Amino acid sequence: MNISYNWLKDYVNFDLTPEELSAALTSIGLETGGIEEVQTIKGGLNGLVIGKVLTCVDHPNSDHLHITTVDLGEAEPAQIVCGAANVAAGQYVVVATLGTVLYSGDESFTIKKSKIRGVESFGMICAEDEIGIGTSHEGIIVLPEPVKPGTPAKEYYNIKSDYILEVDITPNRIDAASHYGVARDLAAYLAHRGHDGGLHRPSVADFAIDRPDGGIAVEVENHEACIRYSGVTVRNVKVAESPDWLKQRLSAIGLRPINNVVDITNYLLHSTGQPLHCFDLNRITGGKIIVKPAKEGDKFVTLDEVERTLTANDLMICNTEEPMCIAGVFGGLKSGVTDATTDIFLESACFNPTWVRKTARRQGLNTDSSFRFERGVDPNDTLYTLKRAALLVKELAGGEICGDIVDIYPSPVAPFSVTLTYEKIDTLIGKHIPADTVKNILRSLEIEIVSENERELSLRVPTYRVDVQRDVDVIEDLLRIYGYNHVEISDRVHSSLSYKTPTDEAHQFLNLISEQLTGCGFNEIMNNSLTCGAYYDDLQCWPRAHCVTLLNPLSNDLNVMRQTLLFGGLESISHNINRRRANLRFYENGNCYYFNPEAHTDEKILSGYSEEHHFALWLTGNRVEGSWAHPDEKSSVYEMKAYVENIFTRLGIAGDVVAVQTSDEIYSAALTYSNRGGKLLGKMGLVSHKILKRFDIDADVAFAELNWGALMKMAAKHTVLFSDLPKFQAVKRDLALLVDKSVAFADIEKVARESERKLLKEVYLFDVYEGKNLPEGKKSYAVTFMLQDENKTLNDKQIDAIMHKIISNLQQKLEAQLR
Repeated sequence: MNISYNWLKDYVNFDLTPEELSAALTSIGLETGGIEEVQTIKGGLNGLVIGKVLTCVDHPNSDHLHITTVDLGEAEPAQIVCGAANVAAGQYVVVATLGTVLYSGDESFTIKKSKIRGVESFGMICAEDEIGIGTSHEGIIVLPEPVKPGTPAKEYYNIKSDYILEVDITPNRIDAASHYGVARDLAAYLAHRGHDGGLHRPSVADFAIDRPDGGIAVEVENHEACIRYSGVTVRNVKVAESPDWLKQRLSAIGLRPINNVVDITNYLLHSTGQPLHCFDLNRITGGKIIVKPAKEGDKFVTLDEVERTLTANDLMICNTEEPMCIAGVFGGLKSGVTDATTDIFLESACFNPTWVRKTARRQGLNTDSSFRFERGVDPNDTLYTLKRAALLVKELAGGEICGDIVDIYPSPVAPFSVTLTYEKIDTLIGKHIPADTVKNILRSLEIEIVSENERELSLRVPTYRVDVQRDVDVIEDLLRIYGYNHVEISDRVHSSLSYKTPTDEAHQFLNLISEQLTGCGFNEIMNNSLTCGAYYDDLQCWPRAHCVTLLNPLSNDLNVMRQTLLFGGLESISHNINRRRANLRFYENGNCYYFNPEAHTDEKILSGYSEEHHFALWLTGNRVEGSWAHPDEKSSVYEMKAYVENIFTRLGIAGDVVAVQTSDEIYSAALTYSNRGGKLLGKMGLVSHKILKRFDIDADVAFAELNWGALMKMAAKHTVLFSDLPKFQAVKRDLALLVDKSVAFADIEKVARESERKLLKEVYLFDVYEGKNLPEGKKSYAVTFMLQDENKTLNDKQIDAIMHKIISNLQQKLEAQLR
């Protein structure tokens, strides 16, 4: 928010420099991001001085030029060639000295020593339009009275620079979203430091009704949405250009002046923080204003000439026939003030923040008014601002105030009652603040002390401080003004024993796995949790109906919350492949979001919504490329399988994970991982070409997505045990098995481990063969079995018995044959 240094001085007296003011505001919570100097006249009349024309003679080589000598307050007068017809000796004029920069729109030029028709000229005598104080170019400026030569023109014309401070308002400090709001805080800051800023604002005591008739009626149908509605009618106004002071105020903070009536409403919005709206009275059909919700599906054209579809939850300001304005958000095309307007109705209202916020989001509108209404406008300030607006309209546009003020306020909002104890102040701040200091700061913040005793204060907080309704809020305000830097750091450290929470352990495991994958050549990515809803169209595993949909998305590409990490990773892969980076290893962790329509109820708004923490890996391109020691080799799904199962091993849960081969619309071939109780842990496999085609990816992509929360629950139960290394040699036996093509290695491993649970330590596959010399529908697995007894050496008889049992069970359960 832009705050004008000079404008701020209208409400509080201070002598701080702009830099000191910036530091003061930042110290009390109104962080100032930058300071910019703004000049009412471009260039600030720098280099321009007042001069006295001593002599003026005709130029010998021109019929319209004159040679003058001008006293500029220096030792010698300056010779200046001038072409103005009205130049004469004895005049006091404005002179641009050598080096002065003059502006014409966005262009500029510098005054230099020159020779005009053979005569040297050491400056320029200026006209109004040449220095920016007017538009006339009929002749040079001739001052009406003597001025000491050499006087800077900026002093003569009283040109003062303004400074614009960029103040970052936090969402809870809507009370400071105006110049008077900032002035209130600044006055409290000054008062605590012994300077009386004399906080004040213009009086409205002169407000009076000029005519008892001529007003219009107002009806409010929904008092929940419209907390207070105030208004007044002003007739016979003259819409015209605003005076310079008003245009300069608005231009300084980046607003474009429009006309005197509209500029008054914008000026007061940024002065007081109370939004105003001005209606052309002749366009209020039926002579009555009705505040009511719109009808579902109604069409309404706003000031930006956009037709909008309304809902029953949009509050409208209507006449007897049609809506004129979206309450608190945006005006209608047909209701605003124009140059032909003669009668107006001024509105100063307070609308429900929730209604305004939801309407603004639905309609995609964000205005100065909606910004303030969404955060809570003071309902007890509408009348002051309305009267101030009416007085300014009479001053700048003429007219008569007609009829009584309309003020519909069925449920007045009372100040907030807070009880504050001195003990809690000292406990939270960490320093004892004297009671008198506390009370003085509270008074400077306009917080009324209703009663007090030695222990506590009973307070009444003004309604414009919507963020101060608890004792801790008051203490925060006390500390802002007292000064955070005035709370000394103790030389004692107060600490307590801490312990690891499940969140801490999950984060530690996350770092562990991230380091493991990074060491394997993976890069971590981080994608937006907002994604394109079209990705989920026609999917059964992640239906579009289960997406968490945004009410007011920034675009159709970011209109839902992600259900899976897959699509964000594919976007990253596509981006890299298109830039000739085809060999990719990515991992990402983040939340995924779900909506279950069947579990949702209107009584509980969040019912049906859930989120899970997932961990995902992507693998594509070549595993080895361009190596002198190894031929190029493509990455495979088996490589991905190794990375995933190494994660299980690192977490200590590998022995409790069960893998089952599956396939679905996402994967052309996949493994589903679950625990022994059937709880899904994740999936891994090759992404189907149908999905890859959406992202213009031609290469195979292996993808794994794990439920990190479920993995953490298993890892939390894991106890790390250790034992001595075995003293006895392990025995290895290899089998070549002929099985049906439908038989997976996991089936063989399962049968083997069921056959021997104690001595069988490891089963792994080292070759698969399909093709020539094998029966139709068959394939060959070469499998290694590792046997070991930790207490003694196995003999041939024991080994043969175990292998015979394994072979027998494989033959019976899988119809396997030895080759």
